[in-house]
Amino acid sequence: MLVIVGADKMSSIIDYTDRTTCVIFGDGAGAVLLEPSEDGTGIQDAVLQSDGSGWVHLHQKAGGSRRPPTIETVQNREHFVYQEGRQVFKHAVENMGAVVMDVMERNQLTADDIHWLNPHQANRRIVDATAKRMGLAEGVDSDKVMMTIHKYGNTTNGTIPLNLWHYESQLRKGDNTILTAFGGGFTWGAIYLKWAYDGK
Repeated sequence: MLVIVGADKMSSIIDYTDRTTCVIFGDGAGAVLLEPSEDGTGIQDAVLQSDGSGWVHLHQKAGGSRRPPTIETVQNREHFVYQEGRQVFKHAVENMGAVVMDVMERNQLTADDIHWLNPHQANRRIVDATAKRMGLAEGVDSDKVMMTIHKYGNTTNGTIPLNLWHYESQLRKGDNTILTAFGGGFTWGAIYLKWAYDGK
């Protein structure tokens, strides 16, 4: 058995004078339990990608190993999330859609085969574009798309497990589920899994 935890306290690195970021992010955490399966359920496939050149569009200017904290970096307010919204949006739409389609094509899946899309809750328009690229014509209004950004905001690492928790009662054993995320750096990926049990 393995417990995977996604958690972020985004409020600690958000500049509340920057209205382009402070209204988006929320604090949150979620966890999932993974265990071996012999009935064909569980993770079927995964694709992970990264492109370090994207760091200029979404990063924290100081505080890590590249630029450790100093009195100057604190005084210069460099320990907050920095984001170029248009660039992040463009790359997230392109890459989340592409990686989801890659997973679907590799596994001969069509939109009709998918029971759930569980996307990172970065932005409603990004989720909508990803859903429509998959062939879910109603986009975020489809009953196949997990949406919780209106409740919790973008909780970064917490979004996908929070979605699973929020929708658990609707999940059924064998449901074809696509998980996808996009984040700083840039990094992005998708997982295809068959849900392992009937929700409560």
